[in-house]
Amino acid sequence: MKILLIHSDFIEFEARQKAIKQAEEWQKGQKTRVEECLVVFTAVEKRDEGNVAQTAKNMVDEVEKVAKEVKASKIVFYPYAHLSKDLSSPATALEALRKAEEIAKERGLESSHAPFGWYKAFEIKAKGHPLSELSREITAEGAAASATKKKGGAQPMQAADAKELSEDDHRALGKKLDLYSFHDVAPGMAFFHPKGMIIRNELMSFWRSEHAKRGYSEINTPLIMNKSLWQMSGHWDHYKENMFFTTIDDVEFAVKPMNCPGAITVFNSSTRSYRDLPMKLAELGQVHRNELSGVLSGLFRLRYFTQDDSHIFVREDQLEREIMNIVDIIEYFYGIFSFQYHVELSTRPDNSIGTKEIWDRAEKALEDALKAKKMNYKINPKDGAFYGPKIDFHIRDSLGRTWQCATCQVDFMLPERFDAKYVGEDNKPHRPVIIHRVIYGAIERFIGILVEHYKGAFPLWLSPVQVRVLALTDNNNAAVEKAVNMLKEQGIRADTDTRPSTVEYRVREAELQKIPYIIVIGEKEEQAGTFAVRARGAGKVRFGVKPDAFLAGIKEEIGKKA
Repeated sequence: MKILLIHSDFIEFEARQKAIKQAEEWQKGQKTRVEECLVVFTAVEKRDEGNVAQTAKNMVDEVEKVAKEVKASKIVFYPYAHLSKDLSSPATALEALRKAEEIAKERGLESSHAPFGWYKAFEIKAKGHPLSELSREITAEGAAASATKKKGGAQPMQAADAKELSEDDHRALGKKLDLYSFHDVAPGMAFFHPKGMIIRNELMSFWRSEHAKRGYSEINTPLIMNKSLWQMSGHWDHYKENMFFTTIDDVEFAVKPMNCPGAITVFNSSTRSYRDLPMKLAELGQVHRNELSGVLSGLFRLRYFTQDDSHIFVREDQLEREIMNIVDIIEYFYGIFSFQYHVELSTRPDNSIGTKEIWDRAEKALEDALKAKKMNYKINPKDGAFYGPKIDFHIRDSLGRTWQCATCQVDFMLPERFDAKYVGEDNKPHRPVIIHRVIYGAIERFIGILVEHYKGAFPLWLSPVQVRVLALTDNNNAAVEKAVNMLKEQGIRADTDTRPSTVEYRVREAELQKIPYIIVIGEKEEQAGTFAVRARGAGKVRFGVKPDAFLAGIKEEIGKKA
């Protein structure tokens, strides 16, 4: 059995029509909405047949444990066949669903289920905290399938078998295109290959260039810092369970889960004047977070990743203008990737630090900026960071999925905790306000989103190999080498394929690698000094293309980031 647990603000579902003959009785068109719940998407598998009672019990054991961890009082079991390709018979699946609900109710859990065997429309809103999305594999025998399984038969679906992935899954595409890989020696951490590093570095170069234009200064801060820093920031009290620790010279240190304290330390390293503000400190900061193994999922949830952080130190009267500037750069970046998005304003959570009056000022600054930009937004109550409210940008990819990536947070509290100061026009010390913001979010996760968004067919500027040049016969190898060298000298990522196979086979291989342009040089092209050019997705080959014209065209395309 495979399950996906989502701690949700709500789930709402409606039975549309029966999908199988064995569908349970349910009123067509009936809408059900459950608030503040743990939703358990469930797929019962063939191996569960004959072991329904034990598997259902093990599943409820895991559900009960997670419900306690996230403090969820309601459970919704939701039949979801898409989690597995090895489904049990409908009779077994329905038996398992009913048995699980029965056991849950016997244990005092408030439980319900969505209709079995129906096509359903549903809407769900996940909480978004570190434990809000967990996947598990449940068996009747704890160690039947893997030595990593523990008591109760629960195993995190951390490293998915490539054979079980869809062809458009970023893990499958990453392997196919040789971009990155995942290994048991570093769970929750990605190994980037040379081609994947090209994408990563292009995204970073673009980020650096655009931030330099807008007055940001790049910094770099240590990975490991003294425990006292994290106590001062509040992370020790509010985030300790998600941090890694080490001891140096009998002193406790933490591996940074966030970049904020390092940026504030840089700000505090010198006396600052009101003339220095706004001070925009940008960092491609590497962070580590101790996520549970069940949460880990390719590039989408990692223990080690890189945040494109910026910390902007402002006077309070500069807040609205700087927030508007942040909205502008986010709009520009997302326009490059053709992402649509919606905006949420997240307000004071229950575990916040600071007074209501300070939070009200911070929330007002964010809301005034959104109104000034005439942006549509909705309020997301109690979902701000513990130190300040935030605006979240949720992008929509080509598959219709939404992802929370960019965020902009206003923080009055950390400057107070770190005694950050600047000298005002009155020659007296004043407290700055910090705006925390990211655009990509985690760069690794953003790459995973892009891989699936483009289905591996990256735009020219991001493609690891932009042009592949092929010889029609071995007699044309010298001309091919000359063309590749010319393109490389002009900054184009070009290569060739000299394997002893037909040109048709090598063209097909280049297409499978989703290379934007394929050039073939035969006797005719060599004598005329031209290229035969095949553009990805174009269908037709352009003959007689002059090298200078081809080079000018792709340089223009790269420059436009189209």
